[in-house]
Amino acid sequence: MVQHRKKTGTQLTGRIVVPGSPSYNRARMEFNRRFDKFPRVIVFCRRTQDVINAVKWARERGVRLRARSGRHSYEGFSSVNGGIIIDVSEMNKVKVDRKKMVAQVQTGNPLARVYRKLWNKRVALPAGTAPDVGVGGLTLGGGIGLLSRKYGLTCDNLKQVKMVVASGRYGAKTIIANKKRHSDLLWASRGGGGGNFGIATSYTFRVRPISTVSIYSITWKWRDLEKVFPTWQRWAPSVTNRLTSTIEVAAKQVGTIVSTGQLLGGAKELRRLIQPLLQAGTPVKVMVRTVPFIEATKFFAASDLNLEPKFKITGAYGFKPLPREGVQIIRDFLSKAPNRHSTVWCQSLGGAGSAVSQVSPTATAYPHRKAETIYELSARWRNDGEQQRNIRWVERFRRALRPFVVGDYVNFPDLKIKNWPKAYYSVNFPRLTRVKRKYDPHNVFRFAQSIPVK
Repeated sequence: MVQHRKKTGTQLTGRIVVPGSPSYNRARMEFNRRFDKFPRVIVFCRRTQDVINAVKWARERGVRLRARSGRHSYEGFSSVNGGIIIDVSEMNKVKVDRKKMVAQVQTGNPLARVYRKLWNKRVALPAGTAPDVGVGGLTLGGGIGLLSRKYGLTCDNLKQVKMVVASGRYGAKTIIANKKRHSDLLWASRGGGGGNFGIATSYTFRVRPISTVSIYSITWKWRDLEKVFPTWQRWAPSVTNRLTSTIEVAAKQVGTIVSTGQLLGGAKELRRLIQPLLQAGTPVKVMVRTVPFIEATKFFAASDLNLEPKFKITGAYGFKPLPREGVQIIRDFLSKAPNRHSTVWCQSLGGAGSAVSQVSPTATAYPHRKAETIYELSARWRNDGEQQRNIRWVERFRRALRPFVVGDYVNFPDLKIKNWPKAYYSVNFPRLTRVKRKYDPHNVFRFAQSIPVK
């Protein structure tokens, strides 16, 4: 049967960029330059009505659409060939109510801006480290960072979401999801991944008072790997939940292991807490200091700057420390890395009264509550000739670690994972498909790994 499209066409509103526009190339660019897509139109929305009009426009014409906030989708899901990108990055208001300790944050805000606006009122939201990541996608997938063990994931602090959803055959409308109304959509928005149910335009977050924090950084030579990595893995979940930490093992060509962390407390206490790390191997550089929280966000953001433009990343969770065999796999792969821009990065999430692990795996759509650490395996490059080698290395690395790790984080998506519903969503996948059926029965919001209608 031929579908008869409505004759009355909705007009696009907002800042519209099409092929041939001087800003088209910049507007279509993804953060991961491995992807080079050519959309038919990109709409930079300035208000919610622009988003509604764009969704209607796409539906009336049968044009594929994608939601975009910070462009950081690792697999390029926020872009599309021949379709429409609905970009919310120009919707970036932040309003703080210090009395109620809540903030209204539009979804186009990059993290650096959220941190700065909240810091002006001396409050913070637990969120990630990369300064240009959009708060839109980060929140919907979970949101991990240096306040996670004390204050939970970004999505755990999400109280309300305003979202444009498909309505009827060709329409679109705004709905508000909170504990009282559309609570199933709020549940799904807390870890169910970006772009699955609609286009979020505004979040209401619970925020926390903040002033100074203490940060540390310890560097070792590569030869200390067998001593340092197991020590960090045992120590990180057992230390106070006011301390969240990371460890990164660089490729052997670089030859360093670096652990960093942030404590809600003073430098003297932090120095005492990191003693087990300082006694492992032979640290070659140690920094411990107390700084205003906003300075700490810049310190952790530094490692996300000046990276190679193309990359392949995959993730996994550790529910217990890697055995010696697992550490050996890390050593083997990083000693044969495709180039010096390959790393394994881990962050502590669970353990000792951690706010992340105190939430039930089914209380929000984010299921990996009992994991102690998250792993990110990454390879980066500049020239296309290196691409296959890098991607293959990440794939093989992931396979080798599989006996010791579980699942993947939806914000580190990986198209090579066959059973991605289980990897990202575990026990919550059936409920997510029910929410999808209810709010997007026509599967308007879809991409390579979007939640299916059935």
